Amino acid sequence: MKNQIVSVGSVFPDFKKLAVVSLEKGNEFYEISSDDHKNAGKWLVMFWWPKDFTFVCPTEIAEFNNKFEDFADRDTIVIGASTDSEFVHLAWRKNHDDLRGLKFPMLADTSKSLAEELGILEANEKIAYRVTYIVDPQGIVRWVSVNDLSVGRNVNEVIRVLDALQTDELCPCNWVKGEETLSA
Repeated sequence: MKNQIVSVGSVFPDFKKLAVVSLEKGNEFYEISSDDHKNAGKWLVMFWWPKDFTFVCPTEIAEFNNKFEDFADRDTIVIGASTDSEFVHLAWRKNHDDLRGLKFPMLADTSKSLAEELGILEANEKIAYRVTYIVDPQGIVRWVSVNDLSVGRNVNEVIRVLDALQTDELCPCNWVKGEETLSA
């Protein structure tokens, strides 16, 4: 299997998927679509993990949740995703202390159609790599980061890059919000 990862400058694919949005009985699931992002006029951070009920994944999901307000302050929608079903996501949230209070949806790409279109499926198990996309309000991919299955990502780096992209300026190596940008 050859991965052709959707990359910077590409239009993020259209999608419509069920997601876990709550632990409240009767309100657990909601259908999320790419139109939700486009109609909101906000940035999108979509991050993928390989499998529910594993060890590295909840550390990342919990950290995205810890930084949820930082993303909201930047007019950014956060969506977590894997190829597990919405029922597995719900069970995991109910059974993992760090996942019960999530403030963002856990998208279920059970058909693997979105992960396949994004080109992020691992060849043997057909599970998603640890991929993070930053998509601008017009639906254009502005940043992609891909980690192998065993290495967790750095959520602060996602925020740093989002800040840099939102300046629409030239930002040097290790730039952080509040520092000077470069003149063109």
